[in-house]
Amino acid sequence: MNLFSLSIKNVFAKPLSSLLSILLFGFGVAIIVSILLTSSFLKNEISKNAQGIDLVVGAKGSPLQIILASIFHIDFPTGNISLEDAENLTKNRFIQSAIPISLGDSHKGYRIVGTSSAYPDLYKAMLAEGDWFSSEMTATIGATVAKNLGISLGDELESAHGLSEGGEAHDEHPFIVTGIMKPTGSVVDQLILVSIQSVWEVHGGHEEHDHEEDSDMHDMVELKKLGISVTKEQLADEDITSMLVKYRSPMAAVQLPRIVNGTSNLQAASPPYETARLFNIIGVGVDVVNVLGLIIITLSATSVFIALINSLKERKYELAIMRSMGASQFKIFLLILTEGIVLTIIGSLCGFGLAHLGFGVLVNSMEQIQTSGLFFVEDEYYVMLGSLAVGIFASIIPAFLAYKSDISETLSKA
Repeated sequence: MNLFSLSIKNVFAKPLSSLLSILLFGFGVAIIVSILLTSSFLKNEISKNAQGIDLVVGAKGSPLQIILASIFHIDFPTGNISLEDAENLTKNRFIQSAIPISLGDSHKGYRIVGTSSAYPDLYKAMLAEGDWFSSEMTATIGATVAKNLGISLGDELESAHGLSEGGEAHDEHPFIVTGIMKPTGSVVDQLILVSIQSVWEVHGGHEEHDHEEDSDMHDMVELKKLGISVTKEQLADEDITSMLVKYRSPMAAVQLPRIVNGTSNLQAASPPYETARLFNIIGVGVDVVNVLGLIIITLSATSVFIALINSLKERKYELAIMRSMGASQFKIFLLILTEGIVLTIIGSLCGFGLAHLGFGVLVNSMEQIQTSGLFFVEDEYYVMLGSLAVGIFASIIPAFLAYKSDISETLSKA
């Protein structure tokens, strides 16, 4: 029987003691790995959904709230900004392009976003069927929306004020579904995209719109950087919620936010800065949980140490017999060391399995997240190596005591 097989047999010869060590070690590793998985996944999701967006411009208020509402669509906007102010800002030489966003309504909990054709392009969204929201009161919906609500082309969607289903309904202005997008793995899967003009139509109550449409056609103004065409009346009277801005040059990152914030009714919000601030806010809680995990791992290492010391006391005669039958001191040392390593490896594997299982259950319960428990991060390798190092450290002293044991004295007392 080789050392590894003998070590496993010895470990399970004391099932209760071994189980305690394995559980403690597993829980400690599971806590640390769970934090790694969650934080790494959130950073990846934030990076993916903020791609191509250098700055968000909205109404005065919390920059973080502007980011959460305009990019991740998980908060209420700080207010609206006039279309004319937005257009004037886009004339700035630091702005290469800007995507208008108009929020406020939803359909059965899914946010309706008034925007331009550049918005789905930002996430490389493609159509599964149908067409884009090219005309007023048409909608192109995300893959998750279509799947969960069972929506098909040609269906009508009634918008409601706010994000909850109990909001004031705008049933006199239904949207016609003209397109369904393929899954992108981004926030756009959860959205219903319509034109900016459709949002204005729903909220403006334009009773005379049909009569004035022909006369307004010659009065159109093309807002090139915003990617929309509006009437002069709309430019003067209508609002949007925010703009997703792309810089023309690196210098814009220094100059443009200061210019925007110097405007009385506009607020600049930088996605990298605000998301970093968000992680700093929650970082204290993450650190506390990580410390808890390290404490549990330390306790488990102590448990492994005590289990091996107790096992050594009970097996002195057995080890002495092994020595008398030709086993070297070094082989006895390796046997005890291997037992400790086996305990920590089993505990670590249980911890990794528990962490990934819990992460899988968590993300599967959140429909806006498209991943599984098989999500891995590079730092997990360091946790694995650290766990192995802890197991070796906890086993060194018992293994050394076994190495130094006097077989003559042990056998004489038997």
